[in-house]
Amino acid sequence: MTIIEAIIQGVVQGLTEFLPVSSSGHLSLFQHFTNLDGEGAATMTIILHMGTLFAVFIAFWEKIKKLIVEAFRMLGDIFTGKFRWKTMNPDRRMIMMIIISILPLFGFYIFKDFFKGLEEDASILAEGIAFLYTSALLFLSTKCGNGKKTAGETTVPAALTIGVFQGIALVPGISRSGSTICSALFTGMKREDAVEYSFILGIPVMLAAAVVELGDASGSELAANILPLIISFAVSALVGYFAIWLVKAFVMNDKFSIFAWYTLALGIIVIIVAVYEIKTGTRVSFVK
Repeated sequence: MTIIEAIIQGVVQGLTEFLPVSSSGHLSLFQHFTNLDGEGAATMTIILHMGTLFAVFIAFWEKIKKLIVEAFRMLGDIFTGKFRWKTMNPDRRMIMMIIISILPLFGFYIFKDFFKGLEEDASILAEGIAFLYTSALLFLSTKCGNGKKTAGETTVPAALTIGVFQGIALVPGISRSGSTICSALFTGMKREDAVEYSFILGIPVMLAAAVVELGDASGSELAANILPLIISFAVSALVGYFAIWLVKAFVMNDKFSIFAWYTLALGIIVIIVAVYEIKTGTRVSFVK
């Protein structure tokens, strides 16, 4: 992998991880059309996700710091028998709801090989269909008014709903941020809080996935591509940081329809290309 390819993938990941258009889907398309798909592509994807995870920590550090402090206080109350569900403050409740939102992923984890296979296979038909799903989800979210609930007022049913939508987003082409933000809006959450909840919810999920996948990665593969991996990490973190503020602006101004039209058009194009490849047995590629 060249430095230019690493930079391009970092930019793609940084933008699409937070914009509701699916980073995994776009990376899958880029790797497909540049012949970079396969096991090496999976390792690069892990590093790119770590870069955007770092961006989330930087962008939401003040809130994350408060949640970490509250988490330790909550543990202290649990061990001393002082913990009470009904009297939780907003930060403590948000922590509990995030945990509940993560629970549905354990059910989806059973199918992890299936999701991974979709990302690494030679066809992009699944990605095209998934982009259409993302488009439909975004169009539906534009019908939601600005809710009144804060992230600290999330209910258990709402947290589980967000968690299920996040699990479905394991399919490449379905946006994780779009799915969780839209589902949060469906449950009546305020726009700004929906963004904050979505991105902070992604921290333990992305971190756990990266740890598992890195454990399976080849050490020689990592060593051979160390410079491109470092560059892609840095670029995805930098671009991702600015993309976070961009998506905040779009959500607050109810502009998700822009991404709905984009993913609709992209999904149709990808499906057409995929069908052409299947019918002709010829792979479309931008490189020789």
